[in-house]
Amino acid sequence: MQRIEYPQRENWSTFLKRPTQTVSDIESTVNSIFEEVKTGGDSVVANYTEKFDRVKLNSFAVSKNELKGASEQVSDDLKQAIALAKNNIEKFHVAQKTEKVEVETLPGVLCWQEKRPIQKVGLYIPGGTAPLFSTILMLAIPAKLAGCKEIILCTPPDSNGKINPTILYVANLCGVTEVFKVGGIQAIAAMTFGTETIPNVFKIFGPGNQYVTVAKQLATKYGVAIDMPAGPSELLVVADDSAEPSFVASDLLSQAEHGGDSQVILVSKSVSLLNAVEKEIMEQIAVLPRKEIAEKAIANSKLILVENDSTAVDLINEYGPEHYIICVENEDFYLNNIQNAGSVFIGNYTSESAGDYASGTNHTLPTNGYAKQYSGVNLDSFMKSMTFQKINKNGIENIGRAVELMADAEGLQAHKNAMTLRLKSIEKN
Repeated sequence: MQRIEYPQRENWSTFLKRPTQTVSDIESTVNSIFEEVKTGGDSVVANYTEKFDRVKLNSFAVSKNELKGASEQVSDDLKQAIALAKNNIEKFHVAQKTEKVEVETLPGVLCWQEKRPIQKVGLYIPGGTAPLFSTILMLAIPAKLAGCKEIILCTPPDSNGKINPTILYVANLCGVTEVFKVGGIQAIAAMTFGTETIPNVFKIFGPGNQYVTVAKQLATKYGVAIDMPAGPSELLVVADDSAEPSFVASDLLSQAEHGGDSQVILVSKSVSLLNAVEKEIMEQIAVLPRKEIAEKAIANSKLILVENDSTAVDLINEYGPEHYIICVENEDFYLNNIQNAGSVFIGNYTSESAGDYASGTNHTLPTNGYAKQYSGVNLDSFMKSMTFQKINKNGIENIGRAVELMADAEGLQAHKNAMTLRLKSIEKN
C-alpha cells in the first residue's frame, strides 16, 4: 500500500483518484454492443455470450427443472445461513415502508402522496470467480416487498453453460420471476431493449465491472432507470490506537479480494496503527486463496496519515467511500460529521462483511464518489412516489385567483382560462 503522510488539500483529488477507466475509455465498446443488441436481439446476445463466456447456448432461460434441482446442490448449513440473512434483510426493509401522506393545503384543496411499485425490474448478478448470490438477497427481497410484478435476473453462465446452484436457489427462494444465462454489456442491453426471449425492464439494479457500470449508465439514454453507477468495490477505514490492527487489516482485505480494480484506504492520526495494520495485511494476504487479486487491489490502495480529526473528516467526505468503517475513541465526532458515504460500520466488532451478508442493511451501494449524490439501494428504490389532489368548489375559490395571476404573469392564457371558467361557473351558480 502506498503511504501518504500529511497530504496537502490541493493534492487530495490526485491521490484519492480511483483506479478505474473513465467512461470515455470504454463507451465506444458499450455503444457498439447496445446498437447490435437493439437490432439483432437474441442472436447478437448469443454471439457475445460465446465470445466472452466461451459457451454456445441454445436457450438463455433457466428452466424450472434447473431451479428445482439447484436446491439439492446447496448444503443445509448454507441454506440456514441464507435463511438467517434473508430474515434480517426482510426485517430492515419492511421497516422502511411508509404510509400515505395526506394534507389539506387550503380548505377544499386536498393533496396526498402514495407509493406504487415499479412494475418490471432487472437484476444483474455478477458470476465468474465470485458468484454473488448475496446480492440477490439484497435486490430481490426489497423488490418483492415493494410489489414489483416482474423481477428479471441476468447472470453470466460458466463455460459449461451452467449457473452457480446457490444463485439459482436464492433466486427461487426470493421470488425472482425469470432467470437468464446472460452477463456483461449484452445482459444490460437485453434488459434495456428486450429481445425475443429476454423482457425489457423499467429499472436495472446490481453491481458489475466497469463495462457493466458504463452499460447501465448508457441504458438511461434509452429511458431505463438504474439504481446507481455501482462499479468496483471500495472501503475506507478511519482508525486510531483503540482499533484492533488485525480486524482493520481483515476488513481492508475483504474488499481488496473483490477485484484488482478495487480500492481500500486507511486514514489515521497514529503512525503505530498504520505500521501495525500494514504488517497484518502482509501476513493475512499471504494465505488468501484470492491472493493475486487482493495484491493488485492493495497496490492501488493507500495508508494516509493525517494531523487531526477535522482533516480526516474533510478528506473522507472528499472521497465519499462506498463502505466506511469508524473505529476510533472519538466516535461521535465522525458520526456527526460524515456527509458522503454509502454505508457506515461502527466499532471494532462491526465487520464490513456483516453488512455484505446478514446484518440487514443493503450492500448495493454507490461507488467511485457517487455517495456524494446517490443513496444505497433501499425499499423506495423499487417504488415511485405519485401525488394526487382533489379540489372542491370551496377549494377553487380559495386558490383560483392566485392561479389566474400566476398564469397570466407567465403569459400562459390557456392555463389562466382553465381556472377562470371554473370560477365563473361557481359565481353563476
